[in-house]
Amino acid sequence: MSMAKTQAQQKLTGITKVPTGIQGLDEILNGGLPCGRSSLVCGNAGCGKTFLGMQFLVNGAQKYGSPGVFVSFEETSEELRKNFASIGVDLNDLEKRKLLALDYIFIERSEIKETGEFDLEGLFVRLGQAVRSIGAKRIVIDTIEALFSGFSNEAILRAELRRLFRWLKSNGLTAIITGERIGEIFTRHGLEEFVADCVILLDNNIVDQISTRRMRIVKYRGSSHGTNEYPFLIGANGMSVLPITSISMDYKVTAERISSGIEALDRMLEGEGYFRGSSILVSGSPGSGKTSIASHFLDACCRRGEKCLLFTFEESGEQLARNLESIGLHLKIGVKKGLLKIIAQRPTFQGLEFHLLEIHDLVRRFGPQAVVVDPVSCFSCVGKNWQIRSMLSRLVDFFKSENITALFTDLINGNDPAEESYISSLADTWILLNNASGMQRERSLGIIKSRGMAHSDEFFPIKIGREGLGLGKARHEGLKKGVVSIETFGAGR
Repeated sequence: MSMAKTQAQQKLTGITKVPTGIQGLDEILNGGLPCGRSSLVCGNAGCGKTFLGMQFLVNGAQKYGSPGVFVSFEETSEELRKNFASIGVDLNDLEKRKLLALDYIFIERSEIKETGEFDLEGLFVRLGQAVRSIGAKRIVIDTIEALFSGFSNEAILRAELRRLFRWLKSNGLTAIITGERIGEIFTRHGLEEFVADCVILLDNNIVDQISTRRMRIVKYRGSSHGTNEYPFLIGANGMSVLPITSISMDYKVTAERISSGIEALDRMLEGEGYFRGSSILVSGSPGSGKTSIASHFLDACCRRGEKCLLFTFEESGEQLARNLESIGLHLKIGVKKGLLKIIAQRPTFQGLEFHLLEIHDLVRRFGPQAVVVDPVSCFSCVGKNWQIRSMLSRLVDFFKSENITALFTDLINGNDPAEESYISSLADTWILLNNASGMQRERSLGIIKSRGMAHSDEFFPIKIGREGLGLGKARHEGLKKGVVSIETFGAGR
């Protein structure tokens, strides 16, 4: 999130905010965490609390030049360095540049004898020294349970918890304190969530043997915030959050047209092809030519020197590229040039929200002008119909907001394509393929709709051969830009 956008949001909320630098999270928080105050990040084991805290500090150092201190009661400094090296973060370098300080404090219950009153004065001295050593403005304490695990006097613990939060605030530190969730209670002691100005709840749910991490902003004093549950992903590039409600329908459109990669199909679309930034659905029964049409589009994009992404869920990238060579398409050339990236995986590898989040992440990192998802019908094994429609609706809006031309293929088997299709109502252009069986296979192609342009309303026979996909003899008149004649089986490129 840009600093200008953050400052604009601060004017609306009335409080100063510190951006986390985490994709999507600052958007949900309307600018970031409350400056000079404490935020609680709680959740069960393995949900990403430590990761979020460390990325808050790393982003502060790398993106905003803001030094930070990480205080750990569970992992040693060396363990933290090794763990975050796995995502390409060099904590050693940040330490040498005085942008990060790591402090491991060992507490062992069996080695503690509780006598007299207990306070955190020693901890405050140690924290103060770490903060002053690098001029820190950010701090993470991981985890609060470990700090108090050796003591049983509840009254003293609650008093010292309040004192800790006051100390952090009086020193002007923007703090994240992590805590373990116990059942339905956010934290073990039940006080932290009341003292903290912002509470972020993380969880790691498993539904139908598929794991999905989600976050929710439980409260945020003095600021509006997103109130839904948001899926988030921890990957090789750190944490990213998908703000479900952030995609609106105020995206810009263009009158620019781009080729489908099939000359005869372009002629059916006023002779110019698809609108750039539009959504195209190609649906049909097995073997009707859906992937071939999608691949012609990718080939045309690569020939124009445009970047494109292919998400395929039925065959590996190598197998797909080999098979397409039989119809004269050489996608490996685009891959070698860095113009085409093929992501091949089974849909059951992760849940719907993770697929959506991964596509968001890859699009933002690769920057394609076109995306193909082949086929969306594969998602039926990881979600219910309404969930798939919701996910694809957000995906279509995301592509349009980025001015990306998106082509989706969809497998249908019944007599009512509109009823079977997940996104026929969302697509700007809908191409339907028929694959009549009998003594001789008869493939045909028709355009059901194409918003913003006149188009042929007849079905044309299809031939897929060594020179690609072509349309058979027919003639269609009365289109917006004159007569369109489909006279021969033309080459698909």
